[in-house]
Amino acid sequence: MSVTAAQVNELRKATGAGLMDCKKALTETNGDHEKAIDYLRKKGLAAASKKAGRTASEGLVGSYIHAGGKIGVLVEVNCETDFVAKNENFQAFVKDIAMHIAAANPTCVRREEVSAELLEREKEIYRAKAKESGKPDNIVEKIIEGQVNKFYGDICLLEQAYVKDPDKTVQTYLNETIATIGENISIRRFTKYVLGEGLAKKESDFAAEVAAAVGA
Repeated sequence: MSVTAAQVNELRKATGAGLMDCKKALTETNGDHEKAIDYLRKKGLAAASKKAGRTASEGLVGSYIHAGGKIGVLVEVNCETDFVAKNENFQAFVKDIAMHIAAANPTCVRREEVSAELLEREKEIYRAKAKESGKPDNIVEKIIEGQVNKFYGDICLLEQAYVKDPDKTVQTYLNETIATIGENISIRRFTKYVLGEGLAKKESDFAAEVAAAVGA
């Protein structure tokens, strides 16, 4: 397929790889941006991949408060040096990630953090639904694989569509920032607070909500 200059430039920004390497990666993957990143990483050509093994123990704990103080996020993002932690681009990235978490509500940073029990429960649900439709076993397993990837995309921060640019994932935005700054960057952990979450409401408040719901 024909690869455009814009596609090549976007991939170069995301990975730090050379223009010709980016063009080849896109050609080999039929223009799929995410698959092209994986292609470059496997070839050892992606700058983000090369930096991934370097220790990132500096960084920032960023915060974001939304909805009049009713939603708050804390996120820890690590980099290699205190110098970069003070960099405006890095600080903007941390703020963007905190805002994204507030809006997209991920439950973990990466798929490796999803418990085996939760994953198996999801697979059983997908398997039961697929079998009810009468699909053969080999097709059922492919359906399950697709549904699991979608599940990861819904709950894992790095695999979510980035809220400020849904054409890229948070991982892509992270790779772009690594390429721009020149250091390994890692989103380590986050916490989201929602005012009143987990607290039992007074019976009168609950009754009022029920009445409103039924139009009383």
